[in-house]
Amino acid sequence: MTSTWNDIDVAIIAAERTLLDPAIRTDRAVLERWLAPEFTEIGQSGTFWTRDAVLHDLTTTDQTIYAEAVLTEPRVTRLGHDLFLLTYVVEIGDRRSRRSSIWRQTGGQLRMVFNQGTPLTR
Repeated sequence: MTSTWNDIDVAIIAAERTLLDPAIRTDRAVLERWLAPEFTEIGQSGTFWTRDAVLHDLTTTDQTIYAEAVLTEPRVTRLGHDLFLLTYVVEIGDRRSRRSSIWRQTGGQLRMVFNQGTPLTR
């Protein structure tokens, strides 16, 4: 069931936007707080990424292009008591992708447990 806009929806969307910030994307300590220990990702290329691989990649490559990132069409769906699916479109330069991320709230803290990106054609 899709939730109405409420505090948790706003918090999840804000958290996702935070992770698009180039300064955050290159700060390993901050990323470790946002990404759950079991975090995994399937990238736009289809590559499977572990948390450690994502942390290494983000903190050792140029992330400045993400300053242009625009997140649109956010939709939050509750999957369980403390588990939420966020789907959205992100545009970065001339590239667009539909993304989905799963967020878990534990003890008042949100952490991403999964992310997937699918390229979109114009």
